Amino acid sequence: MPKLDLTKVPVKTGSIYPAPYAEMMAGRSSLRLGDAGGLTQFGVNLVILQPGALSSLRHWHQNEDEFVMVIEGECVLVEDAGETVMRLGDCAAFPAGNPNGHHFINRSAAVAKFLVAGTKAPQEVATYSDVDLRVEIGGGKARFTYKDGSDWEGPR
Repeated sequence: MPKLDLTKVPVKTGSIYPAPYAEMMAGRSSLRLGDAGGLTQFGVNLVILQPGALSSLRHWHQNEDEFVMVIEGECVLVEDAGETVMRLGDCAAFPAGNPNGHHFINRSAAVAKFLVAGTKAPQEVATYSDVDLRVEIGGGKARFTYKDGSDWEGPR
């Protein structure tokens, strides 16, 4: 595969989260680099956080490993154990099945960017630590539920 031309990789904005959580992702965008390169066994995304933006709701994956490396700016990793400032070259790893909810926040005045690499499990469940929400992914579809598995109908 030749060098990827980042100017030709579509920028993904918005979120698949249901309301009201989707609106919380304003200022977050990403480039699906793995998809652009034709990768099928793992994903690689370049996540761009504007000042004040969140990477996601705090979450953990049942079946997928995640690896993150900051490549520009500064952001704060928020996880169960607390907060850690992440700067250029800093890395974090989140093994599948470890219920350590995590996300990143850009609390600086400049853009922050990080690479995320993760497995593409055929079936996945992600649980959101701070809200009563989880997502089941399979067959190219996402189904949001409450943590007890019942259908999502909005915040309780």
